[in-house]
Amino acid sequence: MRDFQRQLNDYRLTTAEITYHLPDHPRLLQIYLWQALDLPPRYPELSRFLAFWEKNLDGRLHSVRVASAAVLHPGRLRHLPVSTALH
Repeated sequence: MRDFQRQLNDYRLTTAEITYHLPDHPRLLQIYLWQALDLPPRYPELSRFLAFWEKNLDGRLHSVRVASAAVLHPGRLRHLPVSTALH
């Protein structure tokens, strides 16, 4: 229920593609996908996660790509010019 309330308050499904350097092999890059409900454009949840990453994990961040989409949106109604007959 909490996630539904957050979506009503304009939270969006946010996906971040986090590219980072491997701790043992710094020349190699690895990708981690992170996904959660977050509030654009400031993305507080993602910012907290990245702060945690930099403080507690060894892999140095290389880049972060972010995409978000509304999960709840108004329904769409289309009228079709079709007529059928039932026997």
